[in-house]
Amino acid sequence: MARGTNETVTEPTAQTPMMAQYHALKAEARDCLLFYRMGDFFELFFDDAKIAAACLDIALTSRGDGVPMCGVPAHSAEGYLARLIKAGHRVAIADQTETPAEAKKRGGSKALVGRAIIRVVTAGTLTEEALLDARAANWLVALAEAGGRTGLAAADISTGRFELAAIAEGSLDAELARLAAAETIVPEGMAGAPADAIPQEPRLFDSAAGEARLKALFGVATLDGYGGFGRAELAAAAGLIAYLDRAGQGKLPFLQPPARRQPADHMLIDAATRESLELTQAQGGGRKGSLLDAVDRTVTGAGARMLAADIGAPLAERATIEARLDLVERFVEDGGLRESIRANLKAAPDIGRALGRLVAGRGSPRDLGLLRDGLDEAHGLHERLLGLAARPALMDALLPRLRGHGALIDLLARALVPQPPIDTAQGGYIAEGYDPALDELRAAGGEGRRAIAALEARYREQTGIAGLKIRHNGVLGYHVEVQARHADPLMRPESGFTHRQTLAGVVRFNAPDLHEQAMRVGQAGAHALAAEAAHLEELIAAALAAKAEIAATADALARLDVAAGLATRAIEGGWCRPAFADEPCFAVEGGRHPVVEAAVAATGERFVANDCRLEPDRRLWLVTGPNMGGKSTFLRQNALIAVLAQAGGYVPATSARLGLVDRLFSRVGASDNLARGRSTFMVEMVETAAILAQATERSLVILDEVGRGTSTYDGLAIAWAVVEAVHDMNRCRCLFATHYHELTRLAERLDALSLHHVRAREWKGDLVLLHELADGPADRSYGIAVAKLAGLPPAVLARAKSVLAKLESGRAATGGIAAGLDDLPLFAAAAQAPEPAADPLREALDAIQPDALSPREALDLLYRLKGIATG
Repeated sequence: MARGTNETVTEPTAQTPMMAQYHALKAEARDCLLFYRMGDFFELFFDDAKIAAACLDIALTSRGDGVPMCGVPAHSAEGYLARLIKAGHRVAIADQTETPAEAKKRGGSKALVGRAIIRVVTAGTLTEEALLDARAANWLVALAEAGGRTGLAAADISTGRFELAAIAEGSLDAELARLAAAETIVPEGMAGAPADAIPQEPRLFDSAAGEARLKALFGVATLDGYGGFGRAELAAAAGLIAYLDRAGQGKLPFLQPPARRQPADHMLIDAATRESLELTQAQGGGRKGSLLDAVDRTVTGAGARMLAADIGAPLAERATIEARLDLVERFVEDGGLRESIRANLKAAPDIGRALGRLVAGRGSPRDLGLLRDGLDEAHGLHERLLGLAARPALMDALLPRLRGHGALIDLLARALVPQPPIDTAQGGYIAEGYDPALDELRAAGGEGRRAIAALEARYREQTGIAGLKIRHNGVLGYHVEVQARHADPLMRPESGFTHRQTLAGVVRFNAPDLHEQAMRVGQAGAHALAAEAAHLEELIAAALAAKAEIAATADALARLDVAAGLATRAIEGGWCRPAFADEPCFAVEGGRHPVVEAAVAATGERFVANDCRLEPDRRLWLVTGPNMGGKSTFLRQNALIAVLAQAGGYVPATSARLGLVDRLFSRVGASDNLARGRSTFMVEMVETAAILAQATERSLVILDEVGRGTSTYDGLAIAWAVVEAVHDMNRCRCLFATHYHELTRLAERLDALSLHHVRAREWKGDLVLLHELADGPADRSYGIAVAKLAGLPPAVLARAKSVLAKLESGRAATGGIAAGLDDLPLFAAAAQAPEPAADPLREALDAIQPDALSPREALDLLYRLKGIATG
């Protein structure tokens, strides 16, 4: 059901037993679409059918009693589920819990096959490979309030990651932006809940119940070993586990022990800043154009997911950052090691998500094969890294997580075929030689099939029908099939054949000896399938017994992939290792914007690097210059350098020495939020207010064109006051770009304010943007020159120059812009705009036809033009 909608199903007055069963299951499914299994299809009825047919673009039909219905094939249901989930729906799967034969045995020939909801599929509870992005996490988030605080529980059940946090006031949006949850659940009636959150019964968010569930889930008497949690976090955990319990119909997915997230452990980045800087997603949607896309060189899905998490939550603890950088540096220095490790990692399957499917009860023999191969690659990596003479501390810490699976690897290698299938219905996934009894059953089945082949040859000889065949299907089993024109002799009682079915063109028969052989084959096959299923359960149990260790191995492989990928990116771009200082400095030489530099390089041009040095005595830079000159790029690139450095990566610069940033703020670019009644200027002021309220002396702030969304005087006054506040109150490192040249006068009073500008020059009437940063203020804004580059009509440009001259003369005479307005008919029609003065020289040049001139005429014309020029 689409989020935020309520569905009602009108029951017919007279129900068949099947529809009565359907309505009972639909009542249990509540607000979900119900996939009702009927044979080889999942059927939907009533409003569910109308919604699904429109979303999936499939035919909407009806039953004989007029009930709307549509259906999708069960074997390809995943693709349809993916489309429904992407459209915001949730789906309850009602599958058959017994075979028709079992139903008949239970209740007679008219007994209805039993069905039950086996799973609820939602955006936040996916584990299927086909439904997930291999390179992105899939978070389910629960929020709750208790004791005056807000708690957050987040789980990615595809890998088992599980976090709990108490959210500081004003930080909820930032945490939700970091996680980019596929689904968020809240208690019904929660104040301040996200607009797209799914309300749940408040009783499910009980902190005492949450504590009890966590203790039982992880088999501990106390949660103190995990860091200790407050009532708000436990209430959120209770809601999340209850939601997962319902989705799995009593079977919980894989959850690692909860990690307690402390705000002080990471750089705090609010939602507006993430969007402005395009950290993991571009403003247009998707990864393309984001910082993540520009730096991601990982070769595994798990590595890509970990890199996204690192960039989304840069560290704030120096020792941990340095440990990551040491590992990256080891791979930078040893290219052979780096490439061999990347080759090993590329061959390693995604064991984290394979484990998640197995724990959730949705695993397959193929998932066991992925574990076998991935753990084997991990063992090989362990041996390779163990032999290194010099190992950084983080590599040493990862090594123990790569080993210890020898017995499981050996078991899975002996038990499984090299390429196990996803589907278990046909068997064939247990290797020959693993179970002698199973091999005997398979041999018996093979002998029976050979006997059936011999029967086919004998029947042909006996009947003289060369086209006679023995075939098999799920309804008739093994049977004799001949073309209709040859069927008459087999219809006679003395033929020994029994008629079973007549179709267009063919007739099908049975025979006693064929039936006997078919029974032998069927019994051997059924016993073989049962034996394989029993072995599959044993192998899954063996894997799940080591699930915590396997999850640790998966994380270790991902960390190696991230480090090797960042080293590869650093080598490609000539990036440097950042150094960290205790004081709040920011000294970058030759800094570049990683995304813009890549885009510029694709055109064959060179990105212009710039330095940035924010120190206690010049911690606030006021940057002026023309539009398109590179001010915004300069501001953003330094923010991105801070993110990359604290995420544990090299940075696009010649050198970088940084003091740790506790909070990062960006107010760059125009946007609005009309849905919440906020104009562009209102959004700008809200974001600026948040910066002034939250930035500390260890924060990094970038501000661009504050105050531009209102009148000139209002905007200038606001920008002036903001600069003073950042300097005197917040005392943070700040890059402030502006067109208000009046702000440069603040340098006379604010000791830590430093003036800079992006360079530009006019050449033969055209503006040349140099994209270089220089000391001091810009001499002017070059606004009209930029307008000319944009293609404004000459008459408009001429009028703008005239207005500008009047305004500047008024300001020069009286010290105020308004004095120049008296003589300006600013609202004069465009037709009344003054024509540009006549230019005889240009008119003469325009009249020349060079191809029609002889050498003598050209020389005479040159003298005439010189005469016009000299008057």
